[in-house]
Amino acid sequence: MASEVEADLAGGAAPAEGLLWFVMRDLKRPNAKVPAYCQLQQAGFEIFTPMTTRIAIRGGRRVREQVPFVRDLLFVHTTRESLDPIVSHTATLQYRYVKGGRYCEAMTVREAEMERFIFAVSGMERPRFYKIEEITPSLYGRRIRIVGGRLDGYEGRLVTTRGSRTRRLLITLEGLLAADVEVQPEYIRFLSDE
Repeated sequence: MASEVEADLAGGAAPAEGLLWFVMRDLKRPNAKVPAYCQLQQAGFEIFTPMTTRIAIRGGRRVREQVPFVRDLLFVHTTRESLDPIVSHTATLQYRYVKGGRYCEAMTVREAEMERFIFAVSGMERPRFYKIEEITPSLYGRRIRIVGGRLDGYEGRLVTTRGSRTRRLLITLEGLLAADVEVQPEYIRFLSDE
């Protein structure tokens, strides 16, 4: 059985047509040596997992380490045919399903939306991630568009944080996750809230 999984993982590269961003659940323990995102990445799949920094004690010393923001959330860019054999042989890896959707309809994120989100958070020094339930009307401010700079053309809302002088743009993956990234004030254009 283990050799079948290894064989499935070795053939992880998917053809260019029909690629989707699948939303997956990793049920391994938080202290697992090889979490699913590492396992799939080693197999050649394109993976995105929102990461955050935490302080941990290793060998009696405090060290900073990168850990997933949501422990069981990962996004895999591939075809369903490439991913199905791995999911069927790995008990701790599951698809997330569309609530109220068809039977066993795997949750996916549109290509453009996912690429936009990854581009915004990957180039920033310290993006802050939010679970959807953490987003409240008091968190976000006026609608803006970025004109110029790295995030040219992005639209969203300013994140309002007490005592902060930095301007941050809120970017969301609908129903899953949100992040805010720092933007320079000279690139901000306010839009009317219609």
